[in-house]
Formats: sequence, C-alpha cells, structure tokens
Amino acid sequence: MEKQELLKSKKILTSKAVCFGLIIAFVIMMFIFPNEGKFKYDYQRGRAWLYETLVAPMDFPLLKTQAELTSERDMVASKIIPYYTYDESVVNKVLHRLSMIAVRNNLEDSVLSIINEDIKQIYQKGVMPVRSMAEKDTSVAINGTDLIFLQRPDSNSEILESYVYDQAKAYRYIESSLRTVFPGMNADSLLQRLYLVSIIEPNLFYDKVTTDRLHKEAVDYISPTKGMIYTGQLIVSNGEIVTAEIEQVLDSYKAEYLSSMGYSGSRWELVLAHAMFLLAIFMALYIAVYLIDISLFERLNELYFILFLMVFSFAITSAVHNVSSVYMFFIPYSVFALYMMAFFRSKIIFPIYTLMLLPLLIIDENGLKLFWLNLFAGWIAIVSFKFLNRGWLQFMNALMIYIAMVAVEVAFRLVESEGIDGFDITALYLLLNALLIVAAYPLVYLLEKIFMLVSISTLRDLSDTNNPLLQELAKKAPGTFQHSLQVANMAERAVAAINGNATLVKVGALYHDVGKLNNPQCFVENEAPGIHYHAALSPIESAQLIIKHVPDGAELARKYHLPQMVIDFITSHHGQSQTLYFYNRYCNDGGDPSHKDKFTYKGTLPTTKEQVVVMMADAVEAASRSLKDYSKESISELVDNILSQRISDSQLALADISIKEINIIKDVFKKHLGEIYHARIAYPKKEEPDALRSVKVDVEME
Repeated sequence: MEKQELLKSKKILTSKAVCFGLIIAFVIMMFIFPNEGKFKYDYQRGRAWLYETLVAPMDFPLLKTQAELTSERDMVASKIIPYYTYDESVVNKVLHRLSMIAVRNNLEDSVLSIINEDIKQIYQKGVMPVRSMAEKDTSVAINGTDLIFLQRPDSNSEILESYVYDQAKAYRYIESSLRTVFPGMNADSLLQRLYLVSIIEPNLFYDKVTTDRLHKEAVDYISPTKGMIYTGQLIVSNGEIVTAEIEQVLDSYKAEYLSSMGYSGSRWELVLAHAMFLLAIFMALYIAVYLIDISLFERLNELYFILFLMVFSFAITSAVHNVSSVYMFFIPYSVFALYMMAFFRSKIIFPIYTLMLLPLLIIDENGLKLFWLNLFAGWIAIVSFKFLNRGWLQFMNALMIYIAMVAVEVAFRLVESEGIDGFDITALYLLLNALLIVAAYPLVYLLEKIFMLVSISTLRDLSDTNNPLLQELAKKAPGTFQHSLQVANMAERAVAAINGNATLVKVGALYHDVGKLNNPQCFVENEAPGIHYHAALSPIESAQLIIKHVPDGAELARKYHLPQMVIDFITSHHGQSQTLYFYNRYCNDGGDPSHKDKFTYKGTLPTTKEQVVVMMADAVEAASRSLKDYSKESISELVDNILSQRISDSQLALADISIKEINIIKDVFKKHLGEIYHARIAYPKKEEPDALRSVKVDVEME
C-alpha cells in the first residue's frame, strides 16, 4: 500500500497517542530549557574583531582577571594568622604526675619546688605540640612572621610563636634553671629519671575550624570587579585586534549578559524563542519519521522511546551546562546513538541523533564544537557498532569514538589557532567520555524492559537453537525443525540483499512453525514411513488441523514469553491464504467451492519486508521438496509461480516492500535452491588389475 493510503486508512497523523507524546516531550523540554540566551559574539585574543563596532548597551562591572584574583587571595591569606585555644587544666595534670614520680625517686623538696615553679611559668605562656612546628614554617612562609592568635578563657591576644614553648624547649628551660640554682647537679640525668619529656603535654591546640572560617570570609570578601563600563562606552571597533584588556572587557560583558538571563529583552520573548526552536526540532523529527519510516507512528512504544531519549539527552545537557560548560565534554552523547542501534535500522538513527544534538548549538558557548565533535563520534559509533558490539570489542568501539572526538578537537584548534595549550586536559575529558559510553550501554537492557522493545542482543539470544522451545521442536518435530532451519537460511540471505533486518528474519523463521508441536504427525515432514495421517480425514478436517498450527504457535510463543515482533511472524507466515491441496481435493470430491473460508488461514497479512521474506521462503522451501526435476528452469518456474500467486492473492497488500525488492528476493531464492539441489556426480567404481581379474576368471571357470 502506498504511504498516502496508509496515512488515510490509519489516520496516524492525527493520532491522539502520537500527539500526546509529542506535546508532553515539548512541554518537559520547555520547562527545563536554561533561562538564558546565547552570547552571539565569538572572539579570541590576538585576532581581529569581525563584528560591527561594539558599544556597551548597558552598565556592567569590569571583572578582575584570574591572575588578579589569585594575587589578591594570596595577599589576603598572608594576613590570616593561625588561631590556637588555651587549655588551663593541663598544668595541674602535669604537676600531679610529676609529684608522684618525685616521691618514687625520693626527690628533694627544694628541687621539686624549683621544677614546679618552672612548669607553671612554662604553661602560663603555653606549650605547643611538636607537630605544629611544620605549621610554623608554613605560617612564616605565608605571613612573613610567626604570629599566632591565642584564645584564653579570660582574654585573646596576638603573640609571637617563638614566645611559647614546645616540649623540647620546655625541657631545655627547666634543665637550664636547675643548673643555675644547683651548679653541681647533673640536671639532665635527673630530668630523665623523672620522665620529664613524656610528662610535658601541650596545652595550646590549633583551631582549624576558626582559622579556615576566617580565611574563607576574607577570600569571599574580595570583590570580583575592579571598575565599571558605562552605557555607550566603546568596547571594541570593527577590525580592531582583541588585546588582553579588550578581552577582559568582553569577558565582563559576556558574564553580565549571561547572568541577566543572557537576554536584554522581555522574558516572554526568550520563552517564545525557545518554543520556536523546539518546535522546529519536533517538526524536523516528524518529517524525518514520515519520510524514512512512517510506520513508526503506529509503533507507539518505539516512538515514545525516541522521545524519551530526546528529552533525557536535553535534560542532561541543561543540567550539566548549569553546573559548568567544561563538564559538557564528559557527556557521552554517542551512547544515545548506540541505544537506538539496538532497536532501529541505521537510516532512521542518524537524523534523530542529529536532532538530539541541535540544542547544543543554542545552550552552550562551545556549542558548535560540541555539536560537530559528538556528531562525528556518533556517526563512527553507528558504523563501527555493527562490527564491534560484543564483549571486549565494545572497548574497541569506544577507542574508535575517542579517536573521532580527538580528531574533531584538533581540527577546531587548528582553525581557531588555539595551539596545544590545555589539549591534554581536553583529551582526558574525551577519554572519560568514551569510557562512559561503555559503562552506560548496559542500560539498554533496562530500557528494553521499560519500553517493551526487543534489542539486537535479545534477538541473537533467541536465534540460538539451544533455546528450550527450539530444542523441543527439534525433539518432537524434527522434520519441521529442519524445515525451519532451511527457511531461516533462505530468508536471512534474501533479506540481507534488500537491506532488511537479517537477525530478526532469522529468529522469525526459526519460530514460525512452532505451532506444529501440538500435533507434529499432522504435517507431512514429520510423518513416519508408511503412516498417512490424513488418509481417514475429510478435506475440511485436514484443513482445519493444518490451519490450527498458526494460532497454536502464537499461543505457545506467548507461553514462552517471545516478543510480539516474533509472534507477528507466526501469525503472518501464511497470511490469509488457503490450504489449496485440501481445498482442491474438496472441490474435486464434489464440495461447494463457496466454502473457501473453511480452508483459509485466519492469520494477519505481513506488513514488513522481513515478514514477507519469511512467508515466501516458507512456501518456496516446502514446495521445493516436491520437485521431481531440480533443473535451473524448474526451480525458476517454482519460485516465480509461488511469489506471483502470493501477489495475485493480495497477501502483500499491506507490506512495505517494492517490486524491485521482490525481484531481488526471487533471484536469491533461485540461487539458493540451485546450490542446495545441484546435480551430484556419480562416483566411478575402482577397476581391478588385469592379473587379479584373470585369476578371478579362472576360479569362476573351475
């Protein structure tokens, strides 16, 4: 049927379900569209300004450069001194421990008194942990001084770090004091017996929370601006070279433009612009589906899947853009092409994938580069995935995608004279992008379940003859199983010649006759020698039993949870044709020819080229077994007659297949049957040597 007739009969253009899906997708994308316009100027330091002379259309602050901000942050950091807290309870613990050790060592009271006084003086100033000395070096390096801020319970003060003690300094102070008071004493030996080094504990503790908070407050207080540009002030003239100063003014204008929604007009005008842009995308989607695969409008689960991918990719783009444009290079857009590759034919994938990428041109400032980078990567993914889609080969596919993205990045750098500065970081981002493609692809199995689709991986699994249903068919109906294998070989070869789905055809052909499992002996290929099942049945009874294998097959397929697209092969492989053998016998026996419906299959007419190929392959393979002469002419006549009969009986009335494709299928079938039933060469008998032959003759004569 022609496309226009299909449109008219199905009314798919005005289908409520199609319109509902498109409207919902449109509304969601409008809701999450970033509320900003697109800065229309593209500039680069050292290159000429190619646009008209630019005058400031509004007042905006002049931003500081990154170098200026870094310098100011360093200067502010140099003024922040570390904060310490004072613990006055530590000294009492130290004195108590010292007194207990002194008693055990029979220390004289005069000596103990001197040590106690020294410890009190030391702890009055404060003892810092030894580990804080590294912080001292850092503090001196940053501040140029060793000032610290000491927070006591009764007062706070700034002091020099050299004013306080650490454990080693405290030990030396007490040792020196004892030598001064008791010149003849071995102070070092005494202090070691008292375990003074281990007794002395720090009572000053670094307050990291307060120090970091003050540092953050000081840095946050730094103004990011250093002046103002006023309305009407010249920014850059046409043809003028963009210097560092002009670039900073342009950067400031761009930041102000984007921060104020990137739009100087009404918000409703911006919303209208977004709506027009999205409307153009959806119109392009509609036209692409109409021209390439209009039947997609009838397969709502597939249409909704495409709309979901478009909304999902748009949502990721908007969310990541709102965080940082740098992260846009992480988004593995190519995986969306691979998701579609799992369910759709290649010719519909590329235009839809291109439409998914179009929002990049509007949303991100690097939109043009991101668009071409991901467009080329997606094209490589679509082509290479056909060959690199199993096991470790998926990493090879990711490598191909990575090379494609790097090539586009290099091309843009050459065009824009960027050089190699920062290329290593970008290359790393793109590598992560490629690896994310491999990591994200397994989600296809979840999407398959959610949208009730059938992926190429599932079809490959179903084509395995070790599947339970096919194993049962091979065991109970071996003749039918062999017939199905032959049909699968013929159909797969034919559909490949017309660019159809070879994997789907193979699966459909393998399962098309599973309904014969319920009564295998009813079919001639499974009859035991000498047994004629239909001999005692009337033509009508025989026809009804034969016809029954179609609904039985559909029921059995549902029991084994086969996908609907496979069930469609079962219900359509005979279409609405007749069991002509029994119908002709019925008429020859005097039956009423008007009772044709009793001999007619109640199946569905094939709608796809894959279903047509299986229908034809099934009929041709079965009929070829009855040929007495397998000459090229007889095979050609058989194929022509069967296919012509299917066409004349209107069995292909709803099929999306051309006369040219039917002729190609004919040629493939003829070639295939000719190769199967080629003439065999008679093997010559081995001649015996003359001497042996004469001996045998003599023996026979005797």
